[in-house]
Amino acid sequence: MLAPDLVLTGAQVRTLDPARPAATALAVREGVITAVGEAADVRDWRGPGTEVIELGGAHLVPGLVDSHSHPVWGLEMATGVDLSGVRDLAGLRAALAGAARIGGWVLGYGLDHNAFEGRPIHHELVADVLGDAPALLRLYDGHSALADAAALAAAGVSGPRSFDQRAEVVCDASGRPTGHLVEHAAMDLVTAVAPRPSDTERRSRLVELLSAMAATGLTGAHVMDGGDLELVAAVARETVLPVRLRFAPWCMPGADADALRELIALQGRGGRHWLVGGVKFFMDGTVEGGTAWLEHPDCHGRGTDAFWPDPRAYAEAVRTLHTAGVRTATHAIGDAAVRHVLDTVASLGPGGRGAHRIEHIETAPDELLPCFAELGVAASMQPPHTGYTRDDGSDEWSRRLGGERAARAWRLRDLRDAGATVALGSDWPIAHFDARAVLATARRPKGAAAHRAGLTASQALEGCTSHAAAAAGESGIAGRIAPGFRADLTALGVDPVRASAGELADAPVTLTVTGGQVVHRAAR
Repeated sequence: MLAPDLVLTGAQVRTLDPARPAATALAVREGVITAVGEAADVRDWRGPGTEVIELGGAHLVPGLVDSHSHPVWGLEMATGVDLSGVRDLAGLRAALAGAARIGGWVLGYGLDHNAFEGRPIHHELVADVLGDAPALLRLYDGHSALADAAALAAAGVSGPRSFDQRAEVVCDASGRPTGHLVEHAAMDLVTAVAPRPSDTERRSRLVELLSAMAATGLTGAHVMDGGDLELVAAVARETVLPVRLRFAPWCMPGADADALRELIALQGRGGRHWLVGGVKFFMDGTVEGGTAWLEHPDCHGRGTDAFWPDPRAYAEAVRTLHTAGVRTATHAIGDAAVRHVLDTVASLGPGGRGAHRIEHIETAPDELLPCFAELGVAASMQPPHTGYTRDDGSDEWSRRLGGERAARAWRLRDLRDAGATVALGSDWPIAHFDARAVLATARRPKGAAAHRAGLTASQALEGCTSHAAAAAGESGIAGRIAPGFRADLTALGVDPVRASAGELADAPVTLTVTGGQVVHRAAR
């Protein structure tokens, strides 16, 4: 073979390749693994220009992938004061009182619904600590926000609005906005006038973010939005993207034939370490926002409507894209939403197998679980989201659903046991991107899901490697360490299969390689 660019040796390699489960060395040329073997093979592989890295017994696995993330769109979302540590209203008021102004505004993100302690979300709860400053505070779910009176005035929002999707400007009995904005179309009214980072800031922050992701062992992310492809292309021309990005732009209610043609035309656009490969739909919103599509109403009598006012239009859009060879991913949290997506894929016939996926699946009844494997629908799930619930059922998510549905929380293990492909992710900035935390929480879910078994250590690793590859239709080129596969590789200080979940969460990341490029190396 031609001399490799890179050789990694002295490792304990867990390949996930049934033909050769273990090794101690491998070779890489032009971003592809060319050989897998033992340390004794290295002298025969290396050439005068080969870089040889001795890993000193580190545990090498296929590159970890975040199967649901928003690293470009999230740059704007995660602007301002980080409110993810706020636990109650007093803590929120204290955080806002000391918050820096950005362009005269107070911006915040990551706010837990539980911080309002059961009260209706209303700007009057924080008005006195904000003064005259406009404020936009994004709740953790990414589907809702709190805007104060000054921000609403700046956006010209003085009453209810009508939207094509199930969005809402929440108003009181007299028709005045409370500041609670539910779903993207409502939030967009205020984000359109709020300060946003400049392109220069966003380019710098994107590189910083992707580098930080790589430092946790991530080599790839399935980006569940269209991001800003021009920004990504510009950054990719200037530097090597530390994390491989696969984009699925949104298809929203009201999309006509021209919009679908545009989405089809985008497929395959890309550059080094980035690609448009799929389309993202929303079948519902969130439990806490009252917009999850449920088969029976939540405790507030809400949740019985789909995000697409005509669910048949969603099914027809999926069918159009499927006929054009486009993979789809659909946000479906509630049981009715999950059922409708599965029914839609079933209507495509055998050709739909392995080409579509469902995101989130926060509650699902027993009879739906076997359908994932039967239809070849991948379950894309985010274990860290369980941390926004409580094991005593006192959190907003659990109370909204009620005991029976809350008991079906995040059925990771049940889906795996039913034969489904289960890909794992963080949904950054909804939860932290740290791949080690994703793996650890998949094994030991929190809150409402803590009563059920998590994934085994092997299953969790597969969720960020081979199952992530399957969910993207990339099983033939990614998710294993084998000749001909992408040289996306993660080296950890502990064995992710043998270490405890606690040890894994804090494990040193020795080396991260994306496309044959060393994008992170631990300091010695």
